[in-house]
Amino acid sequence: MMSEITPTWANAHMPRTARAVENLPDMTGIRLAMSMHLDMKMQPLVEGLAKRGAALYVTTCNPATVRNDVADAMRATGARVEAYKDMPEDDWRAAIRAGLDWGPTHLCEMGADFTHMLLSEGAPMPAIKAGLEATGSGINRLQGALPPWPIFNWDDLPVKEGLHNRHMVGLTTWNAFFTRTLLSLHEKTVLVVGYGSVGQGLAASARAFGGAVMVAEIDPARLLQARYDGWIAGPVAALAPLADVIVTGTGAHHVLPFSVIERLKDGCFLLNAGHRIDEIELAPLADLPKIRALPSVTTYRLGSGTSVHLFVDGAMANLVGGEGDSLNAFDMTLAVMAEGIGHIVGGGEAAESGVHLLPRAVWERACPDAA
Repeated sequence: MMSEITPTWANAHMPRTARAVENLPDMTGIRLAMSMHLDMKMQPLVEGLAKRGAALYVTTCNPATVRNDVADAMRATGARVEAYKDMPEDDWRAAIRAGLDWGPTHLCEMGADFTHMLLSEGAPMPAIKAGLEATGSGINRLQGALPPWPIFNWDDLPVKEGLHNRHMVGLTTWNAFFTRTLLSLHEKTVLVVGYGSVGQGLAASARAFGGAVMVAEIDPARLLQARYDGWIAGPVAALAPLADVIVTGTGAHHVLPFSVIERLKDGCFLLNAGHRIDEIELAPLADLPKIRALPSVTTYRLGSGTSVHLFVDGAMANLVGGEGDSLNAFDMTLAVMAEGIGHIVGGGEAAESGVHLLPRAVWERACPDAA
């Protein structure tokens, strides 16, 4: 397990992150509240921020992806960490609330949980100077009303969307599936729900691993793109009953509804590779007969008499069923995140309120050929 790998090993294989952390400014007086996945690959950044003098509040963006030993390691740096594996919704919301009450000067988010809570409350806004957002689902939550500080989007950068989202999520999702089920995609029809950069990677890697691939997409342009890329593509309701394996990767709510699940073929596998745990409509499954077929697979018996297999309870397949990105691949992602934090505690504070793309001059410093 990645959490058993020492920080020394992680640091040795994440040189871009080490360089970006070394270039961070003095952060004395900065109070940074972070909502993110708590796995070992985040540890070098947390250690570096603490060494630069930042006060840190850390919670999770997804309770299912928390590694408790990683939370303890982050606490050892001096960070206040309010997160534990599979914490219930009420405790998670309380942790988000506590982070806001802690008095942050800056936010670093994956899913906009801090900002969304503030906006939904309609209360006076705290004196936050700038924020950083890492996910498409978080950016989508920020449409409409916005807080009175700048938020820098780094999900849509070519070095995030085009590398991590497009290449690593699909690869690591299928690797987790193979490892936990001892099955491959050979002779299986795979339906990928969503054809953004994550969905494109899921589809390409599924074909590379022997699957026959279809794509479900509601956006007309992406639907056309999927067809131009050679996939059978259409609405999820039409394609899902043909699939042996269905994987979601949209960041949206109930893109695989229970009305569709009821019509699936016997033995269909359900996986989620997106940020949200509710991309698959899970609540109706709770009332069905079930068995824990494998540690990472729950089999539900539908009213029709057929069964479906849910992988890691619908949580993020690559991080809960596996270890997520490799160290060397995530090095690029984490280095950009570090550069982004350096920006929001520096010149980014002077930007107008609203959502801005993280400037090229900031993120390109993390690129392999950067000076």
